[in-house]
Order: sequence, then structure tokens, then C-alpha cells
Amino acid sequence: MTPNAYYELKAALALFGRDCSALNDDERLRVNKVARQYASIETVVLSSDEASGVCLSPGAVKKAMTELRDRHQDADSFAASLAHAGLTESQLAEALRRDLLVDAVMTKVGAAAGQVGATETEIFYYTHLDRFHTPERRTARHILITVNESFPENTNERAEQRLREIAGRLKAKPGRFEEQAIKHSECPTALNGGQLGEIRRGQLYPELDDVLFRLAEGQLSDVIRSEMGFHLLRCDAIHPEGTVPFADVAETLRQRLTEERATKDAKRWLAEQLRKTSTPAAG
Repeated sequence: MTPNAYYELKAALALFGRDCSALNDDERLRVNKVARQYASIETVVLSSDEASGVCLSPGAVKKAMTELRDRHQDADSFAASLAHAGLTESQLAEALRRDLLVDAVMTKVGAAAGQVGATETEIFYYTHLDRFHTPERRTARHILITVNESFPENTNERAEQRLREIAGRLKAKPGRFEEQAIKHSECPTALNGGQLGEIRRGQLYPELDDVLFRLAEGQLSDVIRSEMGFHLLRCDAIHPEGTVPFADVAETLRQRLTEERATKDAKRWLAEQLRKTSTPAAG
């Protein structure tokens, strides 16, 4: 096994979703470059003082092997990929073990930064309030009748007429919206009673967006024309704009800030280790 064989396979799958045998010359050059970087990092990390005492959880290598195997179509495809890379399964297992150890050491280094505290989390929240602002949203349903002049039922005139008939039924019995959507809507949302979910401004066609954000809660729109055809909208709920309270995000935010700090510290540590190995010793 060449030192970079495993990392070439890893890079090919990560970058292009296929093994080296299916790559063109440019792709292979990129994979080779990334594989060399992977291998350099492995050497530096596993020879560091921080690697001392780091071990893997039971079954970690087996799990990684299974995940790698599952990225191939079948067992024959997996075997062919290994053969092309010049790897046996035992060699692959050893390469995976070392790769996982690299991750474990990096996690250990990052964890040394410690947890972000409640005060630091709150300071971040109040100095980045714009990140926790939520714009107005509308929960809505719609019914679509498309226009296709090739079909008598979907000519421009007939499509509009059909939807106006549906609108008339809904004005008399608003509770039938889901039923009418399932029966008549030509949008995939018909399967869910026309449910569009929570909509923010700018997510729909401009004609629909403008109407939806002027509807009152529970209100049914008039027939609307878009490039898709004719629509009916119903606004089921209005969610006003606002700022998510600190209490609602405190723990999630603290965890995210802790993870970001750990990642930054681990990257700084790795950069320093790589710099040391590339700097000639004074003599």
C-alpha cells in the first residue's frame, strides 16, 4: 500500500463521489494534491504530544468501514474500488483507524478551549441581535389550475372559470379548502391539502407574494394569475416579525459558540504544528 492510497480514495469520494478509476486527468491531479495534504496532516497530528493517550471507541473502525462500503453500489463495486486503490480490507481498516485517530486528536485539542459560558453567550446575543430577528411569515395553502392550450380543460378561459367555480364553493364553505385542493389542485402540494407551510416574503411568485401578505388571517384570496396558471390562496396564520428571546436560543447558541471556538483552536494548533515541521531547525 502506498502511503497516500487510502487518502486518494477518500479525496476522490469526498470531492467527486467516485473512486480514482472514474476520474479524468484534472480531477486526479486535484485528488493527488488533497491526498498529500491529508497524509501530511496525519503524520504531524499523530506524532504530536497531544496524540498521547488518545484512543478510539469500540466499533469506530467497523462503523467507518460500513459507511465507506455503503457509498458504493454493491460489494463488487466496493471490492473493485479497493483493488484499484491498491488496498486490502485489512489495510483499509488500519488506514481508517489512523484517520479516526486524527479526528480524535483534533477534537481533544479543540475541547481544551473549554465551554463558552453563559455571560459570553449573552454578550454575543445582544451584540448580534440582527441574527436573531425573524421577518413576518404567513402559513398558507393554495390551489393551482395550470394553463395549457393543448388541453380543453386547461385553456386560459377554462382554467380561470374552473378556479372561480372552486372559489365560489369555498366562499360558501371555507372549511372545504383542503378537500378542494386534494381534488382539483394541479400542484404537488395537493397531496397535503394545498399546504405551502410558513412563507417569507419573496419565496412565492411576485403576484402571489403581494396578495398573501395583504390577506387577513383566515382570509381567502381572489383568483390570481401567474406564469404557472391561476391560483387561490388562503392565509391560515400570520407570524409577526420579531426577535427570538435570548432564553429560547441560549443553550443552542452556547453549544454552537463552543463548537466554533473548538474548531478555530484546533485549526490554529494544526497550522502551528505544520509550520513547525516546515521550518528548518536552526543549527
